[in-house]
Amino acid sequence: MLKYSTFIFLSIFSLIIKPKRLITNLHHSNAKVDSTLYFQQKWVDSVYNKLDFEEKVGQLFMVAAYSNKNEEHYKDIDDLVTQHKIGGVIFFQGGPIRQSQLTNRYQSKSKIPLFVGIDAEWGLSMRLDSTYRYPWNMTLGAIQDHNLIRKMGKQMAEQSKRMGIHFNFAPVVDINTNPKNPIIGNRSFGEDKINVTNAAIALMDGLQSEGVLATAKHFPGHGDTEADSHHTLPLVKHSKQRLDSIELYPYREMIRKGLASVMVAHLDVPSIESRKGYPTSISYNVITNILKNELKFNGLVITDALNMKGASNFKQPGDIDLEAFLAGNDILLFPENVPVAIQKIKEAFDDKKITEERLAASVKKILKYKYQVGLNNYKPIKIENLYEDLNKSEYDAMNYTLYENAITTLKNKDKIIPIKNLEEEKIAYLKLGDDTSETFLNVLNKYARVDEITTKGLNETLLELKKYSKVIIGYHRADGAWKNHNLNQEDVNWLNKIAKQNKVIVTFFTKPYSLLRIANFDSFEGLILAYQNNDFSQTVAAEAIFGAIGTKGKIPVSINNDFYTNDGINTNNIGRLGFESPENVGLNSNVLSRIDSIANYAINEKMTPGAQIIVARRGKVVYQKSFGYHTYDKNINVKNTDLYDVASLTKILSTLPNLMIQFDKEKVKLDTKLSTMLPVFKGTNKANATLLDMLTHQARFKAWLPFYKETLDKTTGKPSEKYYRKAYSKEFPIQVSENLYLRKDYNDSIIKAIADSDLLPKVKYKYSDFSFILMKEYLERSTGKKLDVLANENYYSKLGATSTMYNPLQKFDMNDIIPTEIDNYYRYEAIQGYVHDMGAAMQGGVSGHAGLFSNALDVAKIMQMFMQKGNYGGDQFFSEKTFNAFNTCYYCKDKNRRGLGFDKPQLGESGPTCGCVSMTSFGHTGFTGTMAWADPEKEIVYVFLSNRTYPEATTNVLSRENIRENIQKVIYEAIMD
Repeated sequence: MLKYSTFIFLSIFSLIIKPKRLITNLHHSNAKVDSTLYFQQKWVDSVYNKLDFEEKVGQLFMVAAYSNKNEEHYKDIDDLVTQHKIGGVIFFQGGPIRQSQLTNRYQSKSKIPLFVGIDAEWGLSMRLDSTYRYPWNMTLGAIQDHNLIRKMGKQMAEQSKRMGIHFNFAPVVDINTNPKNPIIGNRSFGEDKINVTNAAIALMDGLQSEGVLATAKHFPGHGDTEADSHHTLPLVKHSKQRLDSIELYPYREMIRKGLASVMVAHLDVPSIESRKGYPTSISYNVITNILKNELKFNGLVITDALNMKGASNFKQPGDIDLEAFLAGNDILLFPENVPVAIQKIKEAFDDKKITEERLAASVKKILKYKYQVGLNNYKPIKIENLYEDLNKSEYDAMNYTLYENAITTLKNKDKIIPIKNLEEEKIAYLKLGDDTSETFLNVLNKYARVDEITTKGLNETLLELKKYSKVIIGYHRADGAWKNHNLNQEDVNWLNKIAKQNKVIVTFFTKPYSLLRIANFDSFEGLILAYQNNDFSQTVAAEAIFGAIGTKGKIPVSINNDFYTNDGINTNNIGRLGFESPENVGLNSNVLSRIDSIANYAINEKMTPGAQIIVARRGKVVYQKSFGYHTYDKNINVKNTDLYDVASLTKILSTLPNLMIQFDKEKVKLDTKLSTMLPVFKGTNKANATLLDMLTHQARFKAWLPFYKETLDKTTGKPSEKYYRKAYSKEFPIQVSENLYLRKDYNDSIIKAIADSDLLPKVKYKYSDFSFILMKEYLERSTGKKLDVLANENYYSKLGATSTMYNPLQKFDMNDIIPTEIDNYYRYEAIQGYVHDMGAAMQGGVSGHAGLFSNALDVAKIMQMFMQKGNYGGDQFFSEKTFNAFNTCYYCKDKNRRGLGFDKPQLGESGPTCGCVSMTSFGHTGFTGTMAWADPEKEIVYVFLSNRTYPEATTNVLSRENIRENIQKVIYEAIMD
C-alpha cells in the first residue's frame, strides 16, 4: 500500500522538476518531451506499484455526485472514496460553490487525487446554476471561423480548472443526419462530417491547450437514431462501410490531433456487433478491435453512463461494469453499484478472465492522465471570488462574437436585409411562439419605431398589418437542447397568410429543424435563423435586420429541399450603431463599471435628479445605463428611452448638420458674410461677420440677451398681457409653456434685438448663442422649411432617431419626458416637455441654439454619424471634406479651441473634457447638464444627459465637481489597446 508520506514526496518531487503537461505537446522539443515522459512514467509506476488489487480496480470508477442533495448522499460518496478507493467523480446538478466545497471534501479523503468530470457541452451551466452558458453545438456549427470555437474552448477550460474539474465530457461529435433524433439534435455541430470534425477539433484544442481533457462522444455515432439511449437501446442500421466513411470520420481526425478520451455510446449496431441487441458500450469488437486497433486510439476509453437504460436494461449492476471493462473500456462512468462491480471484476480476475497486464493497462493510463492534468501536485479549490471568476465579462464578449458569427440569413429577396431608407418605412413586429421576445423588440426599437402587434385573431391581425410597409416576425421558443421547437399548424398558417399579404422578415429563435414544417418559403422576403432564444441571439438578430452587423453564418443541416448544409447569405454592415461587450472593442468592463459610482455620487449629492449615460466604441454601444429619477421626489425612475432637454447640444445635433448640407452644396462658404445669408443684416454692425467667425464664436457677438425680460410686466414681473395669452389664438400662436402663448410677430423682435446689439470691442473668442439663432433663420429662409421639419427630414427620420425632436409633447407622453426646472422668474410653472431656454421658448420651442429633446442613444447615433464623416445606415449625409472643414480648429494659435460649430478639447487647463481626449475629438456641452463627445482617434462616443437644472438652475455643482469629465476620464482609463 502506498503510504501518504510517500505520495507527498512524489508530488513534491514532481513539482520540483516542473513537468510539462502532455495533453498537447506538439511544440515541445524532443528532449523536453523525453524528460517529461520519464518523470511521468516514474510517477505512474511508483503509484501503481503501491496499490493493492482493490485500489487498482477502484481507479476504474467515476461515480455520480451531486451538490444539490443532502448529507446522506455526500456521506455515500465519502464511503466510496475512503472504502472503495474510486478513481473519480462526475458531477451533475448543483451550484459552483457547493460543488467546489464537496470537491475539496472528497479530495481530502482520497489517497490518490480524484478525477473530476462534468458534462459541460455548452459550459458549466449544462449542470450548474450561476455559471456560464455558451451556444449549443448546432449554433456553433453555423460559425465559419473555427478559431472562435477554439477560443471558447479555452474559456470553458479556464472555468473548469477554476472548479477543479479535469474532464469536460465534450465535444459531441455525432453527425446528426436524422432530424428526428430525440437526444442529439442541438448537441451536434450538424450533418456535414467535415464541418462537425473541424468544429470538434477546435473545441478539443481549446480545452486541452489549457490542461482539461476533452472527450469525443458518442462512439461509434449517435447521430442517425430515433431513440434515446437514456431510455432504450437505439438501433443504427448503417453498414460498416458507411460508418467508416461518415460516423467514424471525426474520431479518426481527432485521434490524429491528440484527442485525450472517447466516450462509447449504448447503441445497437448490427454491422459491427453481431450479437443481437448487444450494446456497443460493452462490445469488444467496437471498443478494442475498431476504436483501439483500427483507429489506433491510445487515450482513455470511457463508457457512457452505465445507469442509462440502453445499458442497464441489458445486464445487472456489476455485470454490466465487468462486461464494459472486458470490452476494453478504461473508465466505468456512473456505475450503479461500485462494491458489487469491484467484486465481479475480482471474481473475473481470479478466474483469469482479466489479467494483471489488462488491469495495469487501464489503471496506468488513468494515472498517466491524472499526472497530465496536475493531480500529481493536487491543490484544493479556492472558494474566494469563485462566482466572479466563473462569470467574467470577457465571457459575455465571447458569446456576443459567437452569436454574431452564427446568425444565418437564408432568404434576402430584393436585399430586404438590412432595412434601409427608414424614413420611408412603417414597420410592425409580431411574435409567434411561447417564449420571451422582450430583448428582440427593445433592440429593434433602438433602430426605428417598430410597433408591436398584439391582436388575437388572424383576420384581425391581417387587417392591422395592412398599414405597414414591412413586418418583422419572431418565432420564439424556450432555449433547451432537448426541447421541442416544432411549429404547429396554426403557426404555419399565420406565417403563410401574413407573408402573402406583407413584406416580411421572419427570424427563428429555434433549432434549424423547426423550419421543416414549412412547405414553401417563396412568399418570405427575408428569413433569418438565430438558433436560440436568449438576449445574445435576440440582440444580434435585431442588429442584423438593421445592418449594425452583417450576417455570415451557414446553416449546419439541410431543410428538406429548400436549404442545404452550408447555405447562408452574407449581408452587409451599413454602419449603424450596434451593441457589444466592452472587451470586444478593447475596453475593460471592470473599469467602465466605475462610471456607476460617479453617477450615483452625483445623484446622491443632489447635483442632478437623474442621468442617462452611453459609451460606444468602434460603432458598438458597450455601456448604456440610466440612473436616478425624473425629480427628487423619486416617483419615476429614469429609463433609457426617456427624453431630456439637451439644451446647447441642439447646436451640433440640429442646426450644424443642416448647415453642413448647405456647405456641402456650396450654398455657403467659410467667408460667406451674414448680410449675404440674411439680407436683413445689411447695414448693421454685423453685416460683415463671416460664417467662419460666427461658428467659431469670434464674430464679436455678445453671449446672449434675456429677450424674455422685455416681455414681462414691469410691476408684477410676470408675462405681460401685451405679449401673452393663456390660450392659443391666431394672434398668439407661439406656445412657450403649458398655458402661455406668445404674440405671433415676436420672432422679428428677437432678430432685431440681435441686429441692434453692440459688438464686443475687439476680436476674441466669446461663446454666443446669437450665431445659431441666426443660422436657424438662414436655414429656414433658404430652404423654405422650418428647422424642426428640416432636421427630421434630413437626419432624424433617416438615422432612426425616433426620440429626437423639438416640442416632444406632440408625440410623447409627459411621463416620458424629464422635467428641467420649476420656473419662478418667467413662466412660473414646472417646465416639462417645453424647452428650458427662454429664448428658444419664445421661438415656439424651435431654435438653432436650443429646443431639441432626445435620449442618449439617439444622440449617440448622430455623434457616430459625425465620426463616420457623414455616413450612417447606408446614407451619406454630407461629404468627408465638409466634415473635416467643420472639425478643424482654425484659431488654435489664438487660444480659441472651437471648430466650426463643434467644441474642441481645451487648450489650457480648464475646458469641456477630461483633458485626455485627442485633438481630433469634438462635441458640445449643454446648460441643462448634458454632454456629447466623439473621438475619431480612439473611436469613442460618449453621451451624458441630465437635468441638473431641476428644480432650479442656480449653482452648477455638476460642472464644478467635473462629473461629466470624470466619467470621460474613466472611459479612457478603460481602453486596453
